[in-house]
Amino acid sequence: MKVDSCVPPGFRFHPTEEELVGYYLARKIASQKFDLEVIADVDLYRIEPWDLQG
Repeated sequence: MKVDSCVPPGFRFHPTEEELVGYYLARKIASQKFDLEVIADVDLYRIEPWDLQG
């Protein structure tokens, strides 16, 4: 799976569980945009598990 990324070189995405739920999931549920597209939207029923990370 190829995802175009706009994050700078060396960027590491390593949020805590609290940050994932309190910020990312809350914004996703509220349909709010993120400053950086670090989490791709994928249809898990159309992509094989081994193709998710890439």
